[in-house]
Amino acid sequence: MFKLAFVSRAAAAALMLLAAAAPAQITTIDPNQADAYQGTAQPVEEAPSEYQPIDAAPQDAEAGTQAAPAPETKMAPVQDTIEREDVFSAAEGVFGKGAEGLAGILEDILKDQGQPVAYIAGREAGGAFIAGVRYGSGTMRHQVEGDRPVYWTGPSVGFDFGADANKVFVLVYNLYDGEKLFRRYPAAEGRAYAVGGFTASYLRRGDVVLIPVRLGVGLRLGVNAGYMRFSEKNRWLPF
Repeated sequence: MFKLAFVSRAAAAALMLLAAAAPAQITTIDPNQADAYQGTAQPVEEAPSEYQPIDAAPQDAEAGTQAAPAPETKMAPVQDTIEREDVFSAAEGVFGKGAEGLAGILEDILKDQGQPVAYIAGREAGGAFIAGVRYGSGTMRHQVEGDRPVYWTGPSVGFDFGADANKVFVLVYNLYDGEKLFRRYPAAEGRAYAVGGFTASYLRRGDVVLIPVRLGVGLRLGVNAGYMRFSEKNRWLPF
């Protein structure tokens, strides 16, 4: 009986504690005053976002200003003609430094025609007995396209006799596509140059002008009319 009475008292005490705690945890809200309780909730702090737009300009950490854009790099214009000094140097490489008459004939050509876009340095040999022919080979140096080997033939007909071997230096004008060199260039009306032992003729096709300067060794007398035909490979047929 004593144990049962003790348990009953303990249970009664627990019920009294629950009854006292319940009013403290439950708050009665009047529906007509619900708006007044909405502002009592504590705001939840959001974590700082690390997102930055892709196109956002970089900021100077100390000054807080945008970094200045990098300056644009400008390409230097490409020189499409060969300098006078390079023309003289290349010609001296063909005929020899200090060749008598070379400077004079080059000065005349450059004064009349200006600076070339390319030149051809080479040799040729030929002969004639009424009908004549020349065979030549060399290297064309183009200011834009670089170096390439070239070959040429030069058939002619006229009052022409003899044989000769020549060193040849050809100044090339208005040839902006090297492939257009490989065709026939007939003799054209224009100034013929002769200074010392050097001679130069004037060949033209369309806008392209060729002025071959020659210093010959041998004997060839007479006059002739013909053309120079350039090719990428050596040809035995002169036509």
